[in-house]
Amino acid sequence: MNTTVKVDFSRKLGKIRAMHAVGQPPYPHMDGGYMHYLTEAHIPYARLHDVGGLFSGNMYVDIPNVFRDFSANEYDPASYDFGFTDELLKTMDKNGVKPIYRLGVTIENFFEIRAYRIFPPSDYDKWARICEHIVRHYNEGWADGFHFGIEYWEIWNEPENGPGSGMWRGTDVEFFRLYETASKHLKACFGDKIKVGGYASCGLDGVFQDPAAFGLPEVAPRGETYRYYFVQYAEKFFTYIREHDCPLDFFSWHCYINADSDKQHCHTIRDVTLLSRAVDHLLKKYGYENAERQLNEWNNAWELRFRGTAYASANAAAMMLAMQNTNTDMLCYYDARIGESCFGGMFNPMNYTPLPVYYAFQAFGELYALGAQVFCESDNENVYALAAAGEDGEKAVMLANLGEDTTVTLSGGMSGTLYLVDEEHALTPAPAQESPDRTFLLKKNQVALIK
Repeated sequence: MNTTVKVDFSRKLGKIRAMHAVGQPPYPHMDGGYMHYLTEAHIPYARLHDVGGLFSGNMYVDIPNVFRDFSANEYDPASYDFGFTDELLKTMDKNGVKPIYRLGVTIENFFEIRAYRIFPPSDYDKWARICEHIVRHYNEGWADGFHFGIEYWEIWNEPENGPGSGMWRGTDVEFFRLYETASKHLKACFGDKIKVGGYASCGLDGVFQDPAAFGLPEVAPRGETYRYYFVQYAEKFFTYIREHDCPLDFFSWHCYINADSDKQHCHTIRDVTLLSRAVDHLLKKYGYENAERQLNEWNNAWELRFRGTAYASANAAAMMLAMQNTNTDMLCYYDARIGESCFGGMFNPMNYTPLPVYYAFQAFGELYALGAQVFCESDNENVYALAAAGEDGEKAVMLANLGEDTTVTLSGGMSGTLYLVDEEHALTPAPAQESPDRTFLLKKNQVALIK
């Protein structure tokens, strides 16, 4: 099989966006010796949700960890416990990784036995003032704090998971009121110095039950019917915040797929690009079309059987390449933690060394560092392609092959070294190619970077 990838470096299309951001940075309790991996891959953001394990290790990020006694005085620095979160954020700052700070709590997966922190706060205004002082600590130096200039502040995470939710034990309207109170208060305090958003939707693949209603082409129904509830929740959220004139600088949503899984909720990477169009439709419908879009939890090979495989790295690479061509502003892969988890696909949980997925992110980071997206087109629907150029004339092309082995001809006069990612290659060079119109074999589930 033959594949032609056309590249035109004279046709600049915009900037390469942060499709390779992550959730849960590699920070195993006070050991910052792994954060350099993000720096080396030019990964600019790490979302701070579920950091530190169950209850965020009782130490990090979560409001109940930072402000332990809700009856305390929120204006008194002594009421706050910033210790462990300070160390995390200092390590991130040292390594040039910016946080997306989630204001809320970590998921409680055993809430059926007992729920602790996932109830609505007893005083919404006070909760908002606590959030204010966390921002002041990290951005304005309050309480012996810092001037990190953290931009993104996300209100809560996945509040809509219904009676089975390990994230929110209140009603829909109670969450909407919390979002209203906190978002208005934070914007009143800080204005455009910060971006406030949420709500980290569980997922919107329910739109495939009625695609035409969301501006999508007719497709076969996707996912489980009950997930349409998540779409209905989104409609109610947007209706509420529009009617109450709430700010929304960015909208965040989640999607987990395994393209080779019986448990999948959406089938292909192409479907995720359709979901991004549904997000566009919702934001425009409710007057928030200028809000940024963050798919800030995703993983398309999250089952343990995929860990360390070329399948996982190729699918992750294809997702980043495809989503660059949507209106999405950022992706955060879930996740980059150091330790045991079916979702932790970047590092070996036993020896903490990088897995193939990490090197796919490092390859994308090379495009991100160059800055400008240029025209790039593959004639093979299973070979995803993206090209970038830098101001100093540097060029790079990245490919991910989800189909069968194929001979790739790269037109456009591109020359450079061919690097591969799979179970045998850690973004390491392949044999040199002499022709200016490069022709090389790209195997199934292989990622390539030509630079």
